[in-house]
Amino acid sequence: MRRREGGARTGRGVGVLRVVVVGLMVTLVGRLWFLQVVSGDRYVRAAAGVSVRTVALAPLRGQILDAAGRPLVANRTVPVVSVDGVALAHQADGGRAVLGRLAAALRQPYGRLAGKIRMCGPGVARPCWPGSPYEPIPVADAVPVQVALQITERQADFPGVTTELRPIRVYPYGRAAGHTLGYLQAGVGRDGLEAVYDRDLAGRPGRRVVAVDNAGNVTRVVGQDPATAGNSLVTSLDARIQVIAERALATALARTGGTSGAAVVLESATGRVAALAGYPGYDPSVWTGGVTAGQYAGLQLLSRAVQGQWAPGSTWKVASVAAAANAGYRLDARYGCPSGYTVGDRLFRNFGSADLGTMTMRGALVKSCDTVFYRIADELWRRGSDVPRRTATGFGFGARTGIDLPGEAVGAVPAASARPGDAANFAIGQGGVLVTPLQLARAYAALANGGTLYAPRVGERVVRPDGTTVRSIVPPVTGRLPASAATLAFIRGALSDVPRSGTASAAFKGFPFGRIAVAGKTGTAESAGHRDTSWFASFAPDPAYTVVVVLSEGGRGAQGAAPAARQIWEGIDGLRETR
Repeated sequence: MRRREGGARTGRGVGVLRVVVVGLMVTLVGRLWFLQVVSGDRYVRAAAGVSVRTVALAPLRGQILDAAGRPLVANRTVPVVSVDGVALAHQADGGRAVLGRLAAALRQPYGRLAGKIRMCGPGVARPCWPGSPYEPIPVADAVPVQVALQITERQADFPGVTTELRPIRVYPYGRAAGHTLGYLQAGVGRDGLEAVYDRDLAGRPGRRVVAVDNAGNVTRVVGQDPATAGNSLVTSLDARIQVIAERALATALARTGGTSGAAVVLESATGRVAALAGYPGYDPSVWTGGVTAGQYAGLQLLSRAVQGQWAPGSTWKVASVAAAANAGYRLDARYGCPSGYTVGDRLFRNFGSADLGTMTMRGALVKSCDTVFYRIADELWRRGSDVPRRTATGFGFGARTGIDLPGEAVGAVPAASARPGDAANFAIGQGGVLVTPLQLARAYAALANGGTLYAPRVGERVVRPDGTTVRSIVPPVTGRLPASAATLAFIRGALSDVPRSGTASAAFKGFPFGRIAVAGKTGTAESAGHRDTSWFASFAPDPAYTVVVVLSEGGRGAQGAAPAARQIWEGIDGLRETR
């Protein structure tokens, strides 16, 4: 009995031992399978010192086109010289000799070239390379073919240097619309349409997976997904009108000695932008190949059409007429236009101290009588009325228009003041009032179209590379002018006389009003310590455009901005004749 029990215990012990041995074998076999089959490649790569890196492949960026499909920003394939930073780093001298020869071939300063291949990071000044160290670093764009061939044929002198054909941004119309088109620059920033519509234009990056040995050298390409080209942006800009506006602005500033200025052309009935010109400007091709810190500091990047702010002078009086009507003043009544009007102990003079007798409100606009508006503003101020300010904000002043461009200025509509005389200055577009050329153009476009305020749009539609439309861009309606239809018709009628018999008649002498019935308003705004700011705001029913010109230190509106606006209108008329 005891022997059987002992044998049973021995058998159970042997069984347990077998189970343990089998379990250990299974575990060992499983581990070997995992190491050799599942993780074999990883360990082989580790043994060989090989790792995998992913490099982004930049897509072809979409074009920016004008309303007729003419390229404003396009792509051109040119020889580009690139440097393999890792390969240079493994040279005995760190690549200094190669860079020296390359700098001489490219006719670039050595320091500038060396700066381009430094990796960006904390404490690293620009220029530097913000991308991957495992991709070629472009150091020169649009290289002459002869230089590119020289580098290619002398690879022994230029190890780690390659030349290939790559697309770069080109600007067929040169400086025209440079501020509006904008830029995207690593380490510098972004602006204009390139920034606002970047998601549409950028496309989808591809990727290249490469094997890299423990020395940092790419040994082979493991796989590659191609990039997808970006969509193109069709704008409402008319390249021909843009060029006309740029020339008119430059001519007027040269003639008057003005320091800066802007011109805006809007489609009155739609809120679309046909042209935005600003001076000083710059040539956007400067971005090709990147800019140094010194070059960037010297660029004139302020878009004065959208970001410039000036006192509007008498162009503001259209809002003051609407305010007077809203406050109960009759537009057909007669008002005195003496040489001056006294507010408290201060005499506010008419322009040139002219005494023009009595006139209707229409005459006050046509002849631009200041004292009519001084009196009405002072009377409303003494009654505690906020109608002038509320009417001005209803015209869209003191608020951004909402255009599809970054950095838009807000302008200024001062709050009601307790000081006598501030209201009088407010009524003629002085005394802290500031507008941008775009704000004024939008208000005059609303006068022309019957009262609708739009958020202007430069973009018109986004199209795929095959030409099909992704989406259309429609300027949204943001409000209505705070004036009745009768008041708006009255203002339009008065402004139609300004270039015919009013303050702009000399500038428009002989103009073909039968073809383009231009209406408008001159403005001359004082600027402390500077010459006057010159304005002319205008519109026509056919073609239904609104044109606004401002010249900083350009003198009187009738002598500076009005002739420039006429030049733009004549150019538009010439385009219509060509069609």
